[in-house]
Amino acid sequence: MRYSLALLGGGLLVASQTASATWLFPSAKNFIYIVPDGFGPASQTMARDYVSLLRNGENPKRPVSYQLPADKLVIGNVRTHASDNLITDSAASATAFGCGVKTYNNAIAVDDNGQPVGSILEAAKLKGLSTGLVVTSTINHATPACYAAHVAHRNSYEKIAEHEIGYSHPLGPMVDILLGGGRCYFKPKSDPTSCRKDDVDLFGFAKKKGYRVMQDRAAFDELKKGTSKAADLPYIGLFNDDQMMYEIDRSRKPEQEPSLLEMVETALNSLERATKWPWNKGYFLMIEASRIDHAGHANDPAAHVQDIIMYNDVMQFVKEWIDKHPDTVMMSAADHECGGLTLNGFNPLPLKSVSMSIEEVERLWKAYNGTDRRDYLAQTILPGYGLAGLSNSDIDSILAKNNLGSDLTARLSKKAGVNWSTGGHTASDITLYGYGNGWRGNDLRSSMAGNWDNTELPKYIEGALDLKMSDVTKKLRAAGSAWVGKRSFDGPDHVHKH
Repeated sequence: MRYSLALLGGGLLVASQTASATWLFPSAKNFIYIVPDGFGPASQTMARDYVSLLRNGENPKRPVSYQLPADKLVIGNVRTHASDNLITDSAASATAFGCGVKTYNNAIAVDDNGQPVGSILEAAKLKGLSTGLVVTSTINHATPACYAAHVAHRNSYEKIAEHEIGYSHPLGPMVDILLGGGRCYFKPKSDPTSCRKDDVDLFGFAKKKGYRVMQDRAAFDELKKGTSKAADLPYIGLFNDDQMMYEIDRSRKPEQEPSLLEMVETALNSLERATKWPWNKGYFLMIEASRIDHAGHANDPAAHVQDIIMYNDVMQFVKEWIDKHPDTVMMSAADHECGGLTLNGFNPLPLKSVSMSIEEVERLWKAYNGTDRRDYLAQTILPGYGLAGLSNSDIDSILAKNNLGSDLTARLSKKAGVNWSTGGHTASDITLYGYGNGWRGNDLRSSMAGNWDNTELPKYIEGALDLKMSDVTKKLRAAGSAWVGKRSFDGPDHVHKH
């Protein structure tokens, strides 16, 4: 809580206690919210120590610690429980972050009764602001879904995609920029790469609504980092049928997909161009470093640390962006911790020799059609995953167990002194970061320092942008309930349940 001055009738100034900005005028033109999915304090420590060792001579017995960009932006921390469980999933948490409502695990922007609740993004759009979602998961995954879709179960991927592009959303298209993965849910079932069970063509619908549609890296590059006419709003760019690649894999194949940082830079330049005139009302952008979470579920320390480093690169870029555009404010908090990560006997330097994620390892292993699997394991797979030089007995054991993913991640984690207590989420509090330039930064820090429930964060954004999520909720409920996705979810459940 803080005490801020609120201007009342008659010009009197009095102190009022509040959990959000209470000025009678907006304190920011633009707001950026960043979610490092599945990221806890130990995750940041592991990445910090890894980068520090690479900078200071790689001697773990004489460590020198360097702060990463996010370390310099700490404000407080956040409680994450769902309404039905002390351990939240991304759906309940994103509903809290996006809509300010506590709900059950698996719920996408609906309350405990399955009734839709308006999001901060939808409130921004209805007030005339531009909006965007930039993620490395499928665009219809739980976190981005909660900002522009309303379904009772997160696995309703087809319905979520429809809502996000405005096809079956009662208020129409709410998002001006959609960047991420999940192409297959926007293609009709007649397309052999489609994930849909119907003939709805969401890419075709998007084009009719004026969206520029991009499905590969070459099309993304035409935007020229958001500075060309091709980057005029609105647009949708989905660069993988499933999740986008882990950064550790993408960095070896940059011609295939843009990085999270590239997408963020492009989106911000586009939003700035669209709202640069005085009569434009600004923008709201949600960014998710989605795959930090997936690496936590897989207990893959190398993929986890590289995606965390990318998150920190994004935080640095956004800080510098705000310094150049001081009417913009940023907050960042994970939806939850993932993996129960602890660091005992810790030395992350073995992660340096890893060149692929365990997901890529398993893909290569499944695709191998040669005649000598043992040699392929020893000469290609193990060196690629930082485990070159294992003994013959170790190799024999790996082949005999025939459970490559869990076997190799356990070996690499042990080598680095990285310990996982679970393949799921945990109930631990997560760190709240934020930044504003000048007095806006002072207001953010004084308003949001301390420990908060996750439902309270969007209430600060509401005040900063002078929005009302409750107005959106009224409009959504006035449209009835037939359009809301039901608990008996549609579509294939093959992406994942994290």
